[in-house]
Amino acid sequence: MNQHIAFWNKSQMRKQVAVIQGEMAPSLVLKNAAYLNTALKKWTKANIWILEDRIIYVGEKLPAKDTGTEYADLEGRFVVPGYIEPHCHPFQLYNPQTLSRYALQRGTSVFLADNFMLLFEMNISKALSFMEDVNEMPANFFWWCRYDAQTELAEEEKYFSETSIKKLLESPYVLQGGELTSWPRVLQGDDTLLHWMLKTKKAGKKIEGHLPGASEKTLTAMTLLGVDCDHEAMTGTEVMDRLNAGLQVSLRYSSIRPDLPKLLRQMKEEGITNFERIFFTTDGSTPAFYEEGVTDKMLEIALEAGIDPVDAYMMVSYNVARYYGMDHLFGMVAPGRVAHLNILDDIHNPLPVSVLAKGKWMKRDGIDISKDEDFEFDWEGHGISQRKIDWDLHDDDFQFSGLVGIEMYNSVITRPYNVSINPFSEEINEESDECFLMLIDKEGKWRTNTIVKGFAKNLYGFASSYSNTGDLLIIGKSKKDMSLAFERLKEIGGGIVLTEKGKVIAEINLPLAGGMSNLAIEELMEEEKALTRALRDRGYQYEDPIYSLLFFSSTHLPYIRITQRGIYDVKKKGLLFPSIMR
Repeated sequence: MNQHIAFWNKSQMRKQVAVIQGEMAPSLVLKNAAYLNTALKKWTKANIWILEDRIIYVGEKLPAKDTGTEYADLEGRFVVPGYIEPHCHPFQLYNPQTLSRYALQRGTSVFLADNFMLLFEMNISKALSFMEDVNEMPANFFWWCRYDAQTELAEEEKYFSETSIKKLLESPYVLQGGELTSWPRVLQGDDTLLHWMLKTKKAGKKIEGHLPGASEKTLTAMTLLGVDCDHEAMTGTEVMDRLNAGLQVSLRYSSIRPDLPKLLRQMKEEGITNFERIFFTTDGSTPAFYEEGVTDKMLEIALEAGIDPVDAYMMVSYNVARYYGMDHLFGMVAPGRVAHLNILDDIHNPLPVSVLAKGKWMKRDGIDISKDEDFEFDWEGHGISQRKIDWDLHDDDFQFSGLVGIEMYNSVITRPYNVSINPFSEEINEESDECFLMLIDKEGKWRTNTIVKGFAKNLYGFASSYSNTGDLLIIGKSKKDMSLAFERLKEIGGGIVLTEKGKVIAEINLPLAGGMSNLAIEELMEEEKALTRALRDRGYQYEDPIYSLLFFSSTHLPYIRITQRGIYDVKKKGLLFPSIMR
């Protein structure tokens, strides 16, 4: 059977009915299971029949025909639907292949993912093929339709056009528009964005907001303009404000905003007891954050906070599926649903002892039994390979000027400041917490240079092909070490490289489009932790350096950004200095 398709087809439906009629045997029967009955919001005892990737029957009976059927007795154990991650950025050093393999062992089997990286690496037809074909693996991936790049692009119309938006919204694998980081533009009268939002609603799809700190007035206005959900609540009061505005609320627990414990405590203080319009997200955290868990970790936090287990498990399964109109496929232990099932020893321990994905065992009695061939994916066939850097840096590229630089306020917020060093020197004094900062076109056509304050005081050379747009970030006090980091980046075909006094100190190889590793998540975690330790040893003081790299160019955040077009003032919506053609 083609596991590629998550939707109904006639042949499958006929075979399912044949099993019920006793003409065919099911593939697997889970006997004596106490399962989460989301229709009744209670635990129910039943036998669960599975044929290939679907649940066929849930009830007291056993199949009349069972030739070749596998039986598993689950007496004393509990079955819940596979967990759903509703807001995923699956290109944060890892990739959909490695992320899903790791997350499946912890029970997360469905992802709603950002399509941002795909827009910069392939044309729209190839992107649509990628979005569909990634579902050949055991997990299911559905996607967003981005409306803008959340940065200043040299050729924005190349990536965001009426044609591309239309094609994305026509795909059954695209479930929502957004996340809408450019909402101020809509409020200020941008009819192109509003037009695309209307197209999204006419296609019957959701719009994900991105509304940090939004007032009651703004939340109401964005709801009137079609936004359905927001994940940016940072207090219990902000959760209540979003619920009162009619929004679905996604509670965040991420590497830069680990808010969930505080949010649940404050929601209790606000008197919030109905969780039907609430779910959880890790918001595309970086690899090491997942060491303690993925969705299962958020469930653990919710259960420790006293949330009723039925409510907690529904928040990571049925609530998400129902919101996206996918509860006929996911989020329920019921006939016709995809057989993503987690088997628990204890409902208060959400880390499953066994996992089924599309009806196949991924984990059995605590042991990973997934197979490499289940996760094979043709990256090169989808146009994703090593970053080819076939150009060189020259002395002219290391020219820095201007009185205004970029100062780090935290991991992701930057503000302008008056440069205090001599930008024409070969090295910056060790007593200064300033570094040279360059953003260079991945094809070598242009560069944007400035000074950054507060990234890392003792950083000599650093280069990264992991960035908002896939262009190269080069940082450091020493132009010589910066050049060395760039040369090493060329040599490995993309990645993150730290150099010091003529030596490579740490690196992460990112051979997939310069932004993704092909290592297992567990191995990648160790590389990320080593890089982070090396950066902290050199003065990086914030939560997440990987997110700092990602957001240097992100104009949906205040106050000043380094972009393809130049140094951009977010508040004034204009360029302070343009980029330079090389």
